[in-house]
Amino acid sequence: MATAFLSTANSFLSSTLSTSTSSSCSSSSSSLTPALIYLNNQNVKRRQTLCKAFNESPPPSPALTKRGFSLGFITSLVLAGNGCFGANAAILEADDDEELLEKVKKDRKKRLERQGVISSSDQEKGYLQDLVYKLSKIGQAIDNNDLPAASSVLGGSTDIDWVKNANKAFNKLTSSPEEKTQVDTFNASLASLISSVTKNDVESSKVAFVASASAFEKWTTLTGLFGQLKGL
Repeated sequence: MATAFLSTANSFLSSTLSTSTSSSCSSSSSSLTPALIYLNNQNVKRRQTLCKAFNESPPPSPALTKRGFSLGFITSLVLAGNGCFGANAAILEADDDEELLEKVKKDRKKRLERQGVISSSDQEKGYLQDLVYKLSKIGQAIDNNDLPAASSVLGGSTDIDWVKNANKAFNKLTSSPEEKTQVDTFNASLASLISSVTKNDVESSKVAFVASASAFEKWTTLTGLFGQLKGL
């Protein structure tokens, strides 16, 4: 507005100067200078007033728009959700800890019960110790390709005292499916070993002996007897 006002004033002054006479020029020019000063001062005052009004105006307060309300609502839900998720996670973690603790207690109880059974099974441990000695002799004989010596220890079938006694110990000290699997593997491999030795098949005898010895060693590890038998 101030700029438009000055433009109009300047046009007016120009037209006034062009129509005045030469005699009045000197007198008019002396009166024009105060007019221009007055207009310039008015322009400055207007600009200062506008700037002051702008600077002193308070900052716009944030309007509660639909977008702002939605963002605030979503933020509150996220914060509340995080709290709920954290609480649920803590509950789940506590449940997991309780389950783990319960499992540890059960395992410890089983281990103590197993140790009690083993401690009271001196006869069965004797049977198993005899089995270790027998397997050691058979293994040495097969390693030397002396199948007749191996056959003298094995006998002609699994219906022999040391094999029967070993299975008595297996039946008393075996308590898990994994242990039962190793017992079955041992008996099957031992039967295959007897058959291979009888046929004088050295290579098959070696394979069957390794299978039977490995199954027995795994069983002793599962039952906790590995360190209680000599020769293993």
